[in-house]
Amino acid sequence: MDVLDDYTGHTDPGGPATRRELGALTVTKVSVGQMDNNAYLLVCRATGEALLIDAANEPDRIADMIGAGDTRPELRTIVTTHRHPDHWQALGAVAGMFEPRTVAHPADALELPLPPDDLVEHGGTVIVGEVPLEVIHLRGHTPGSIALLHRGEDGPHLFTGDSLFPGGPGKTGSPEDFASLMDDLEERVFGRLPDDTWFYPGHGDDSTLGRERLQLTEWRARGW
Repeated sequence: MDVLDDYTGHTDPGGPATRRELGALTVTKVSVGQMDNNAYLLVCRATGEALLIDAANEPDRIADMIGAGDTRPELRTIVTTHRHPDHWQALGAVAGMFEPRTVAHPADALELPLPPDDLVEHGGTVIVGEVPLEVIHLRGHTPGSIALLHRGEDGPHLFTGDSLFPGGPGKTGSPEDFASLMDDLEERVFGRLPDDTWFYPGHGDDSTLGRERLQLTEWRARGW
């Protein structure tokens, strides 16, 4: 697989992966499967240890993104952001190839094809190499949806799964779930993090909180 170093936050289904270098991490993004799911590989620049966010589909392409040979990072962890099948169809295969620990929130764990090795709650931490990632529980898209926050020297970087996209929150199944997700987004994300926070969703292009913040009232009013 080609990996381009001109990261913009956009990837094409079936196309090359794109990579950016942060102070402590590299972030590589690839689109997999018919639903244009994003899989993200985070590599600690100090240790070479890696964490995969959502083994969504196409395990061979994900393995190609991780790489081969002596320069391949060591995949230690797979985090599944939530229980919907389009986010874990390659989980069993990728876990079988690399034997990492698997991580999810307990409210979604029973729906996954592999029992998670580690269960995480809101405010917990997942480590990739020397880099801590804060767990943010965002209730509404599913009961156990989580985001991962990296507070780096180059600003916050937030991996949101299907809870936040450019243009609105993730899909919910009831007015109560929508209100819950909006409450969590406003309190736990927009209420705590600055406008320059770059976020990486489970499908499609990236954005920043600053680009989306002025739409919060509109999202709440329209109900989706």
